[in-house]
Amino acid sequence: MANIEFNQTLMSNAEFLKPFAITLTKDSEAAKDLFQETLYRALANKEKYNVGTNIKAWLYTIMRNIFINNYRRRSKQHVMFDSSPNDFLLNANQTLVPNLNSAVSNLSIKEAHHMINNLPEIFKNPFLLYFDGFKYHEIAEILGEPLGTIKSRIHFARKLLKAQLQRF
Repeated sequence: MANIEFNQTLMSNAEFLKPFAITLTKDSEAAKDLFQETLYRALANKEKYNVGTNIKAWLYTIMRNIFINNYRRRSKQHVMFDSSPNDFLLNANQTLVPNLNSAVSNLSIKEAHHMINNLPEIFKNPFLLYFDGFKYHEIAEILGEPLGTIKSRIHFARKLLKAQLQRF
């Protein structure tokens, strides 16, 4: 499919995404961002679109996956809003959970870093990149490996770390 033809097909089938974005986000501004991100990803991955398949379903899937990934990322951040005049964003983990014993927590952090550093190199590099917030496809590009390989290596790294943690 030519670029112009794909762009026309995309734009003629994009309007139905706006109500779906509002349904997912429950916020008009977040819906606009989700809509834009979906169109951007569709354009960036147009070579992955198979001619003759349902473009609406393809776009729905892209939007749903972006929404789910963003939701998961936000749920891990534990950010809360401070309504003081300066409107700062605070890390909820630091403000809500008091650090009872800094020596014990420092020891735990050191042990975790030691466990991660003791992973075999083949698992450690993808895991550290994932831990730093990179997405699977970004890690695959950085390391020059197939996406499935990266996913399995991260999975096995988690499995090894879980096994080590259960010993404690």
